[in-house]
Amino acid sequence: MNRFLSSAAIAVVMMAGLGGAQAADVKEVQMLHWWTSGGEAAALNVLKQDLSKEGFAWKDVPVAGGGGDAAMTALKAMVAAGTYPTASQMLGYTVLDYAQAGVMGDLTETAKKEGWDKSVPAALQKFSVYDGKWVAAPVNVHSVNWLWINKAVMDKIGGKQPKSFDELIALLDKAKAAGVIPLALGGQNWQEATMFDSIVLSTGGPEFYKKAFNDLDEASLKSDTMKTSFDNLATIIKYVDPNFSGRDWNLATAMVIKGDALVQVMGDWAKGEFVAAKKKPDTDFLCYRFPGTEGSVIYNSDMFGMFNVPDDRKAAQVALATATLSKSFQSAFNVVKGSVPARTDVPDTDFDACGKKGIADLKAANEGGTLFGSLAQGYGAPPAIANAYKDVVSK
Repeated sequence: MNRFLSSAAIAVVMMAGLGGAQAADVKEVQMLHWWTSGGEAAALNVLKQDLSKEGFAWKDVPVAGGGGDAAMTALKAMVAAGTYPTASQMLGYTVLDYAQAGVMGDLTETAKKEGWDKSVPAALQKFSVYDGKWVAAPVNVHSVNWLWINKAVMDKIGGKQPKSFDELIALLDKAKAAGVIPLALGGQNWQEATMFDSIVLSTGGPEFYKKAFNDLDEASLKSDTMKTSFDNLATIIKYVDPNFSGRDWNLATAMVIKGDALVQVMGDWAKGEFVAAKKKPDTDFLCYRFPGTEGSVIYNSDMFGMFNVPDDRKAAQVALATATLSKSFQSAFNVVKGSVPARTDVPDTDFDACGKKGIADLKAANEGGTLFGSLAQGYGAPPAIANAYKDVVSK
């Protein structure tokens, strides 16, 4: 769906797609989401199959584009019209906004029965629990401070893992000299801001990132360190190809998969594209933390926000929540998606090398106080600030 559709047009499409949520089949799960790339669709199919075994039909309501911005525009129109889906893919502060508006359901009974409070990290509970009630089911933990590198190209240019920003620039220079596009990027504000999250952490360190992007400390935001971060952004942006403007993130990932580009700076949902393309870590691609950010994790978490649906539709909602937080789903889904489980008691047995590293990094960051909400991805600060941030970085 075109991400530039007007709110009114999206609302019409959504209401037609749902067929009027209030009249829905009680055995139907209606899911609004923006997971439309190959890797994302494959991951979501895991949940569809789990619910099918429980006798629930799946009503897919996908809204592509804009890193979820278009989907949230559609959701806003649906909520205003009172046509709630069973659930919607949502990010942190958006969940809290709708909870404060009084339109979210209550999953507390299910959460208590299944011990979510003990297995879901506190950083995620901050956004999935409102006023003592569970209103959303966390699906995963993504982290954004990753480099994804085509191994064949890396070997061809004689590159090695960059441990500093200067070493990263030197690596990009090698790719450029070899006639390969150094940096695959989509010219959309959320992609540029997601990369800038990593640049700021690399430039200023963990304490600076937290002060600037989570605490919104004015002195940090206006500091020379922040100016240097923007200088580093200006440096790295010189390594993209001329056609980057408007490119979707998964098309940038495809450039790395095909060997047309060396590296992409993107969240670990990019790994889902490599998996879907039958590529393997350390054989076909490499996953490194953005240089200078090792030991820290900038995270976001996809959550299924549950709305206050009529009583006859709540069984479907409970089934969705239960399936989402089950250990089996958390493992199977995140193996395909590229992310790591939203609960800490899921073994890493089925995960590949990048997944095992992601799980270990999350545990260490959670215990060491270096787990930070991504400002670009809706976990660093409320939406109004995050949106202004994306616009400023893009300009």
